[in-house]
Amino acid sequence: MTDLVEISAQELGRRLRLARETAGVKQERAAEAIGTSRPTLVSIEQGVRKVRIQEIQKLAQLYGMSVNALLRREAVHTNLIPRFRRLRESEDEHTLQAIGVLNDLIKADIEIENVLGIRRKTNYPPERGIDQGDVVELAERHAEDLRKWLGLGPGPIADIFSVIELGLGIRLYQRCLSPSSKIAGLFTYDEDVGACIFLNASHPLPRRIQSAAHELGHFIGTRRNPEVLEENERFLSREERYANAFGRAFVAPAESFAESFRRLKEITGKVTRRLIILLAQEYNISRQACVLRLEDLGLANKGTWAWFQDNGGITEDHVRDVLGEAGSRPDPARTDAQRQVSHRLSLMAHAAWKRDLMSEGQLADLLRIDRLELRGIIDQIELEESELDGEL
Repeated sequence: MTDLVEISAQELGRRLRLARETAGVKQERAAEAIGTSRPTLVSIEQGVRKVRIQEIQKLAQLYGMSVNALLRREAVHTNLIPRFRRLRESEDEHTLQAIGVLNDLIKADIEIENVLGIRRKTNYPPERGIDQGDVVELAERHAEDLRKWLGLGPGPIADIFSVIELGLGIRLYQRCLSPSSKIAGLFTYDEDVGACIFLNASHPLPRRIQSAAHELGHFIGTRRNPEVLEENERFLSREERYANAFGRAFVAPAESFAESFRRLKEITGKVTRRLIILLAQEYNISRQACVLRLEDLGLANKGTWAWFQDNGGITEDHVRDVLGEAGSRPDPARTDAQRQVSHRLSLMAHAAWKRDLMSEGQLADLLRIDRLELRGIIDQIELEESELDGEL
């Protein structure tokens, strides 16, 4: 167990407060558990009054975590729920589930990185702000500026997920939520953790691409404010209208998108299903996003998407008729999201275990799996490595 002298009273108090908030325990109940008053508990959480080891043991039990997890030097203690609570008047179970998943992923990711000595590189451009001017015009300009800053050029983006993770150094997580969840994405920024984006991997790839671009808009325009993106979002606030416009402009820049459209329309003579399918495929976006972008740019009449919906839509069958097998895009991120633990986290967990930096129990607790499941991950990687011995 980590010696108490290795952690300042202020840091330990902060960890205890975050653990209590994450567990949903009131201050009065926590104070009662250690036989003290609420003001004394507040003093402990503020680092004014030193906490005794017996009190730590009782509080850890109350909060449903180990003493080791509280005291471990590399442990990451963060709780996103209060931050998102300030954003929304109320949270439904789907929102809380998504925030909880993101919180657990961030903690596991950063803690194992810290143990292994991994330092994530970031490449954040300055926050632009959206206080003045027309938000749509701002979004168009900021999206174009970011593309230039990243050296993306004017054309379609082949892999926006790599742009976010490797080009900018944002932590991007994709995991499947419950089928009934309305959450499409989350964004949060913290000085210690950095920028994080979460995408619901239950959604189709084109939808996740648009959600990722939308969350990127929040990163550029309103970085300090957490954000929850839901299905069928109405984009009523200034921040949401900006992020919505930014997302569309980032994946389908006005000039090149319009030129691609004109080249196709010169052949078809009008806006057809086939034209939309081909254009959406070229820019790696959904058919709906494609049509709405055309409407934004005045290249299609307002209500064009509604007309398609009222007249048979643009279905997957239509896509197969036009594109054949090419209409089914590879989606490795979704495949990875369906694993119990992502490939990257699995590799890091194995490395931490093999170097005797973390025990199986610590890793299982951190990854929210049982030890048998963790053992299966470790054994599989061990087997793969043993098969390569002497070959490389």
